[in-house]
Amino acid sequence: MKVKSFVLAGTAALLLMTGCQHIAERSSTNSANNNSGAQSTPDQFAATRAVFEKNCKRCHGETGSGGPVKLEDGTRLKVPSLRVGHALRHPDSDFVKQITKGGDGMPAFGDKLKADDIDGLIRFIRHEFQGGMTPPAEPMNSPMKNMKMKP
Repeated sequence: MKVKSFVLAGTAALLLMTGCQHIAERSSTNSANNNSGAQSTPDQFAATRAVFEKNCKRCHGETGSGGPVKLEDGTRLKVPSLRVGHALRHPDSDFVKQITKGGDGMPAFGDKLKADDIDGLIRFIRHEFQGGMTPPAEPMNSPMKNMKMKP
């Protein structure tokens, strides 16, 4: 009886170890298959992030929060947030005008950026800093509709 119990216990242990090994092998195979076939979604704003990094981040900050900024010439600015406040109430044409012509301490970028870059920045701001919000409607008689920008 003792031998029979010993053989039965040994067989059960062997089956258990073999079963666990197969489960572990299947799990690692599935994991490898899932990872090898997974593709990351391309960043639709990759080029625009570079434009923001080069031209906007110094004053508006990495997160678009703005705040107090001291320029190299010693000028101090209170840069508005792109995330809250009036930035949420302005239509895209106001952003185009501000970026193109500058004002209130912001330099003009109309000669430095292409129209596509400016449009990309506005889409980037709306998506990244404003939660993908729909911009306010454009005024019916907006002078921005007729404004020409550098192609």
